[in-house]
Amino acid sequence: MKTRISFAFLVIFLVSSLMVHSQEDTQKITLEDIYKKHEFRDKTVSGLRSMDDGIHYTVLEGNAHIIKYSYETGKEVDTVFSAESHDAISSFSRYEFSEGENKIMLATRVNPIYRRSFTARFYVFNRKDETLQPVSEKGAQRLATFSPDGSRVGFVRDNDLYIKNLDTGRERQITHDGRKNHIINGTTDWVYEEEFAITQGFRWSPDGDKIAFYKFDESRVRVFHMTMFQGRLYPEDYAFKYPKAGEKNSIVKIFVHNLEEDSTREMDTGEETDQYLPRFKWTPDNNELCMIRMNRLQNEIEIMLANATTGESRVVYQETNPYYISQIGDDYPTFVNDGEQFIIYSEKSGYNHLYLYNKNGELASQITSGEWDVTEFIGYDPQQERVFYTAAQESPLRRHVYSIASDGTDKRQITQNKGWNNAEFSKGYKYFINYHSTANTPPVITLHNRSGELIRTLEDNARLEKKTEQYGFTEKEFIKINTPSSEYDLNAYTIKPPNFDPNKAYPLFMYLYGGPGSQTVTDQWSSRMAWFQMLAQRGYVIAVVDNRGTGARGQHFKKMTYGKLGKYETIDQIEAAQYFAQKPYIDSSRIGIFGWSYGGYMSSNCLFQGNETFSMAIAVAPVTNWRYYDTIYTERFMGLPQNNGEGYDSNSPINHVDGLKGEYLLIHGTGDDNVHVQNSMELAEELVQANKQFEMQFYPDKNHGIYGGNTTFHLYTRMTHFIMENL
Repeated sequence: MKTRISFAFLVIFLVSSLMVHSQEDTQKITLEDIYKKHEFRDKTVSGLRSMDDGIHYTVLEGNAHIIKYSYETGKEVDTVFSAESHDAISSFSRYEFSEGENKIMLATRVNPIYRRSFTARFYVFNRKDETLQPVSEKGAQRLATFSPDGSRVGFVRDNDLYIKNLDTGRERQITHDGRKNHIINGTTDWVYEEEFAITQGFRWSPDGDKIAFYKFDESRVRVFHMTMFQGRLYPEDYAFKYPKAGEKNSIVKIFVHNLEEDSTREMDTGEETDQYLPRFKWTPDNNELCMIRMNRLQNEIEIMLANATTGESRVVYQETNPYYISQIGDDYPTFVNDGEQFIIYSEKSGYNHLYLYNKNGELASQITSGEWDVTEFIGYDPQQERVFYTAAQESPLRRHVYSIASDGTDKRQITQNKGWNNAEFSKGYKYFINYHSTANTPPVITLHNRSGELIRTLEDNARLEKKTEQYGFTEKEFIKINTPSSEYDLNAYTIKPPNFDPNKAYPLFMYLYGGPGSQTVTDQWSSRMAWFQMLAQRGYVIAVVDNRGTGARGQHFKKMTYGKLGKYETIDQIEAAQYFAQKPYIDSSRIGIFGWSYGGYMSSNCLFQGNETFSMAIAVAPVTNWRYYDTIYTERFMGLPQNNGEGYDSNSPINHVDGLKGEYLLIHGTGDDNVHVQNSMELAEELVQANKQFEMQFYPDKNHGIYGGNTTFHLYTRMTHFIMENL
């Protein structure tokens, strides 16, 4: 008996010693590790450009060299361009090849304007004679783009469209009425850039003898003023046109300029001017322009074909939706088979799928089908007559890449690793680079042939994976939550503290975004993983829940929030928090929530409307009243405020300040051109008048991303301290 007791005691002693030793060996994560030393930043493979032959790619190295590599071997083949060989430029940050790859467009001195737009000094390198010439010496340019034969360059300067003849050096002005905050030619206004993700406002015809372009008349759009401090004695007033929900938009038209005739013709886009023209492109026919038209409510979409000479147009496809048409991209539509057919994506079946139509608007085939969403149309290979796409077929949490014949037969799953896959194909679809990760494993980047067979690994992030072991990362655990008010189970995940004790009560820290079509609960590596792990090390249970209205679960789940943004999302997050509060390992008196942008809107709603559940919230750059946000985004999901005043007001946090009981931290960048600091200022005023105490943190001149210099470290230090003090 004594022997048994002694042996058992020895085992317990050894196990306890090992546990203590293990805990001591596990390194503690610090904010400095994450945001100063970047210990947990994953390595990636970016900036690869497939060359026309489909077997080589180029990479910009050191902002001075374009290096050519082989897909098959990964070995360097050639130096395509080196700035060191030219006195005119010492570095560049962007480049584009002309068709045929005989010339290269180089962008130097890039200055951002908004999220996607910038000015630059562009240069053209001729690979044949190795000459380098500036596109223009009369001021910075935008959107410099080669003509199909590479002999000319189109660009925008000071809201006017220009063409440069590279052979003669002649610079020709196509439009003459461009004026800041009034007329824009060849590019887009703020709201088209932000919400339709488009800045390229002109396109060369296939033969290069015509150029189609946008003209925005934003003279009737009201001006928004932003104070930019920038260390000046007298801060600058930055004024730009920003249409808020229900207010007037730009009047948009599309023109075609014939270079040989030096004539310009307006395309017929209909008599209605209160509409959107979110895309246009040339068909393979040099005299035929495709234009996309949407009504103001964005529940109707039309594909139009216009005669570029006469301007006459006809509708070849029309679709309506009881809610709204989800955002389209440059790939809508994709013309195939010499322009006689086109591929589109649509949610008309209840899920997002691919369709093939004849040019006369007749359905040729439904390419994909099923109770799952196609999440990305990658492209079409005319040689094999196959369509490539990414889908959430296995699960809304995961992504795989597929190919399928254009008639909807012979579907093949190309990626096999469970988790999140994102493929970038070479021209000709001979190779693809796959970016794969899971919720608990960092990205692994691999090269494959078109069938999915592995050729080689480009980056395995082994160093980062080892770091996660050294620092004792705990796993994300996926669960489904059934809440009382939802007919759906909600996808969620948790991260628990190391050496989790189910008999101990932990504070709960929730993170969310929650906006229409978004997802935060996915089986992929997260950029916030290290911060969440740091909080878990300090004794917090982390929980993330995708509420109703989020993506990859079909149209009904996503669009049920139409007209009443914030209602069901807030209910779901509150009830999800209550679900966790019932767990014996959660301290129900210490539940906090954090979100950014739409997530800040949601975290504010959760604290104000769920004050019996949440004791703390952090809101970064939140929309606080949908009346303050832009037309395209807001009206897509809410309709016009003139027709839906209750929907706009009933779930705007600014109208629920009386509900604040817990601790609230409001954060905003004063230079946010997207969600204006006005949102936080007006909310602050309402909180003051309601005699509610709260904390504020503002970042001078910082935009919606709130970064630059020491900013990110300061921001996360501020939030971490607030969590530690109040949760």
